[in-house]
Amino acid sequence: MKAHPLASMISLLNSVAMGESKADIVLKNCKLVNVYSRELIPQTHVAIAKDRIAYVGRDASHTIGSKTAVIDLEEKYVTPGFADSHIHIDQYILPSELAKKSLLCGTTTLFSDPIDIVGVCGYRGFREFVKMTENLPIRVFHVIPGGLPVDRKFSHSRTMSKEEERRAFDLDNVVGLGEVFSWTKVTTRDPRTIQSIATMLQNNGIVNGHTAGASDKKLNAYIASGIFSCHEPIDYDQVIERLRLGMWIMMREGSIRRDLDKIIPNVISRKTNIDRLMFCTDGVTPKDLTQFGLIDHCIRKSVMLGIDVIDAISIASKNCFEYYNMSKEYGGIAPGKMADILVFDDLEKIKPNKVFVGGKLVVAHGALVFKPAKIKIAKWLTRTVKTGKKFTEQDFVIRSKQRSVQALVIRLETEIITKKDQEELQVRDGNVLASRDKDVWKVAAVDRTYGSGKYSIGFLKNFGASVDAFGSTQSFHENDMIIIGSNENDMAFVANRLIQMQGGMLAAKDGKILCKFEMPVAGLISALPFEEALQEYSEIDSRIVEQGCKFKNPHLIPLFLPFLALPEIRILHSGIIDVKNRTFLKIMNQ
Repeated sequence: MKAHPLASMISLLNSVAMGESKADIVLKNCKLVNVYSRELIPQTHVAIAKDRIAYVGRDASHTIGSKTAVIDLEEKYVTPGFADSHIHIDQYILPSELAKKSLLCGTTTLFSDPIDIVGVCGYRGFREFVKMTENLPIRVFHVIPGGLPVDRKFSHSRTMSKEEERRAFDLDNVVGLGEVFSWTKVTTRDPRTIQSIATMLQNNGIVNGHTAGASDKKLNAYIASGIFSCHEPIDYDQVIERLRLGMWIMMREGSIRRDLDKIIPNVISRKTNIDRLMFCTDGVTPKDLTQFGLIDHCIRKSVMLGIDVIDAISIASKNCFEYYNMSKEYGGIAPGKMADILVFDDLEKIKPNKVFVGGKLVVAHGALVFKPAKIKIAKWLTRTVKTGKKFTEQDFVIRSKQRSVQALVIRLETEIITKKDQEELQVRDGNVLASRDKDVWKVAAVDRTYGSGKYSIGFLKNFGASVDAFGSTQSFHENDMIIIGSNENDMAFVANRLIQMQGGMLAAKDGKILCKFEMPVAGLISALPFEEALQEYSEIDSRIVEQGCKFKNPHLIPLFLPFLALPEIRILHSGIIDVKNRTFLKIMNQ
C-alpha cells in the first residue's frame, strides 16, 4: 500500500503550526469561507509550508520568520479551489490551454475522462494524454474510459485490454473507471464490464456512472454493482431518486447540457441534503469557456437560483473530493490540506483575484503569473487520420437503375437526436441525388482510425445550410470522419482537405473553403494557442448558421451522428444502424 503523501510532511507542518519552524507564506486578514462548518470567518490567518496548509486561525504571527512572504488580503474572501468532477478534456484545445483558462476561473482541479483519445489511439493514447497533463500548473486526475465499446455489435473504436486497464490504473493521477454509460451492460452482467468494475473496486478505484433512462430495479442493480455517481440526472426527480439510493450526483452545466435550472430550485425548496451534490461540465467548448467560465459559472448560476453561496462553494470543492476519496488532501482550507486557495474581492462575481495551487501563486490580479511549460506533442499523435485512400466524387455516388427511389433518411430532430424518415429522391445517370428543395443531404461515415478504406453513405434531412459540404474528424465515440454534402464533388474536396489537415472541421462552398478549424492532435484537438483556436472554432458555427443551418450548434451534428448511445438512427463506416433494434438498415430497396 502506498504511503499517504501527508506522511512525509507531518513533522514540518506540526512544527510550523507550533511556531517552531516558519511558514513560507502567510495570508493575513482573510474572510475564510469554511466549507466544513458552513461559516464565513473574518480576520483569519492562513500559514502555508511548502505545498500544504499548516495553520488556520486568528493569529499566525508565530509562524512568520525573516523569509516568510506575508500577504495582507485586507478582508478579501478565501475559498478552496474549485473542482470539475467530470469533464472530457480531449476536445477542441490542448490541456495546457484549458489549464490557463480554468485557473483564471478558479478551477484548480479537473477530473478527466479522455474517452475519445482512447477511441482513436487506445492505451498508447491514454498514456500519452496523461503524460501531457503531468507538469501543468493545475491538478488533472484521470479515469480510464468505461464506456468503450458503446455496443460490441457495432462499435469499432479502440479500447483497452484487461491488462492495459491494470497498467493504466498504475499511472500517476489515475483514480478509477470513467462513466459506464451503457448501463444495460451492467444490468445484464456483461462479463467484460463486470470484470472492469471489479478490478477497480479491488484496487480502491472510483467507478463513475451514467444512468440516463435507468430506474427502479435496473437502477438498483447498477448501483449495487459498485457505481456510486451519475452526471446524467436532468431534473430534480431523477436527482432525488438517485440520492435516496446512496448515489453522488454530478450536476451538469456544460456545453452539451445545462441542468441546474431544473435541479437547484427544488433542492432549495425541499431542503435536500447537499452533501452528495457536485458540479460538473461534462465538457466545454472554447466559446462557452470564454462566455460562461467553468465551475465558477455553476456557482454563480446556483446562487442566482437561490442557493447559499457557501453551500455552492462546498458543492464545488469539498463534496467532489469526498466522493473521490481525496478529502484528506483537498477540498477545504484546513491544516494538512494542500494549499489550493482562491482569493476573491467579493462573492458575487466569483472571479478570483489570486489563485494558489499547492502554495504557488499562479494567478494574481486576475491574470496568469506563471510561464507555461511548452507541451510536447508526440508526432505519431498528429498522424491519426488514416483513410487508406484519396477521395473522388465517384466515391460518394449512390447507385440505382430507377428514375427515382424511396430512400431511408436520417432526420435531424436536434443537433443530437435523430429519427428515421423516408423521402423520394431523383436519380440522374445512375446516381441517387441529394435534394436542396427537400433539404436532404448525402452523409458519409469514413473509417479514419484503421486506414481500412471502408466507408458508408446515407441521406440526412434538416441540415438546412446553403454550404456545399461540411465535415469533421471528431465524433462520439467511434471517431469516424463524417462528411455532409449536397454534391459529391464538394464532399470529396472536404474529405481530402481533412486528411491533409490531419483532423478538424471544415465547410466548403463552390469548391472553396468557407471556414475551417484544424485539430491535428488525434483529429480531436487543436495545437493552436487558445485565442487562435477560439477564433477558428467560433467561425465554424457562425458561418454555417449564417448560411441557413436550422440549428445553432452545427458542429454537434457530425459529432453525434455515429453516437450509438442515443436514439434513433446512426451512421458508422460499417453502415446505418437502428439503435433500439440493433440492426443495420438499407437506405433503399432496389
